[in-house]
Amino acid sequence: MISMQQELATLGSGCFWCLEAAFAQVAGIEKVVSGYAGGHVPRPTYEQVCSGRTGHAEVVQITFNPAEITFRDILDIFFTIHDPTTVNRQGADVGEQYRSIILYHNDQQRSVAEEVIRELNTEGLWPGAIVTQVVPLTVFYVAEDYHQHYFQRNPHQPYCQVVVAPKVQKVRQKFSYRLKQSFGG
Repeated sequence: MISMQQELATLGSGCFWCLEAAFAQVAGIEKVVSGYAGGHVPRPTYEQVCSGRTGHAEVVQITFNPAEITFRDILDIFFTIHDPTTVNRQGADVGEQYRSIILYHNDQQRSVAEEVIRELNTEGLWPGAIVTQVVPLTVFYVAEDYHQHYFQRNPHQPYCQVVVAPKVQKVRQKFSYRLKQSFGG
């Protein structure tokens, strides 16, 4: 249950471990939960999502305090830590479950997401157009317990070292002014 001072954002940009670890260190972010959304199979398991037959993306649901960080600020971080120009792919992670997706919770979030994408395309930061899907959230399914706080619990796991850690470091460098005190902000 979220309070009157909290909002939700649901985003996917490849493996949910990366997003969870990156956003967990940001001030104003109160909770980050890994899960699945955007598909057609009720209560999918990780194995089902990985099969590519559920339509779900690996996503995180972020509970944030809009008095400390805006949805637009969250999208600035989101678009910094992944390549939004590749369809169904982030690095070596390939499949529909790894697509870049913003699952908006209201019309204001939809409008902000579309505006940010337009601005980024105009700036030409990437060689191709942004292919991030902007769709309404219908239902969010929490991923299995072993996926929650994965990077925090497994920092020396090879995938975490090679893929997750650089994204966490990128947020620490580029958004140092947004870090929670416990992360050096």
